[in-house]
Amino acid sequence: MKKILIVEDDLSIAQLQRDYLELAGFEVEIHGDGVSGLNSIKENKYDLVILDVMLPKISGLDILRSIKDTKDIPVLMVSAKKEEIDKIKGLSLGADDYITKPFSPGELVARVKSHIENYERLKSKFSVIAKTDTLVIRGLEIHKDSRQVFINGKGVNLPQKEYDLLLHMAQNPNRVFSRDDLFERIWGFDSLGDSSTVTVHIARVRDKIESAPSNPQYIETVWGVGYRLRV
Repeated sequence: MKKILIVEDDLSIAQLQRDYLELAGFEVEIHGDGVSGLNSIKENKYDLVILDVMLPKISGLDILRSIKDTKDIPVLMVSAKKEEIDKIKGLSLGADDYITKPFSPGELVARVKSHIENYERLKSKFSVIAKTDTLVIRGLEIHKDSRQVFINGKGVNLPQKEYDLLLHMAQNPNRVFSRDDLFERIWGFDSLGDSSTVTVHIARVRDKIESAPSNPQYIETVWGVGYRLRV
């Protein structure tokens, strides 16, 4: 039985979510504030977390920021706010999806099922690949030991930063990264320049791995948020 954690300070909403998820066959646990929710995520194993943005003590975004580099788990953000900036922040921090209140419980259950299925499919696929030094995403191959890249069997020459950028995104498939996040991770927080260089490097990588760079099949632009490498 898949285990879901709901971190939601409105008990009536949390109980409604729990009832529908339990009817769908999930085991559900509820926490009503950010501190207890964060501690539970750190100490236990869940198959998916439903995380409200506005929480007492610690916000949902702060929880997401705290766990994104240590926990490999799908996170569905929930908020009563409709401002685009909240969605952008959540996705750029590593959330897998974002749903705005009010929403139908049936939609919530459908999204939970979809994300768990996608996560398990990716985990199964990449657990095999991870045993080697090669990442394979359709026709794209990245050989980590030799730092070589092939597209449909043909070698591609990528300078250091282009390779590092592609590898980082390939190791985090389907995750949306903002330009600032990619700049900090690849170039370093104290590096000269700014995040606009990410756009330039993304364009260069696309020119080399995409058959039609204007209609990319690998590195997609998520408008208003950033980029992701689609599997």
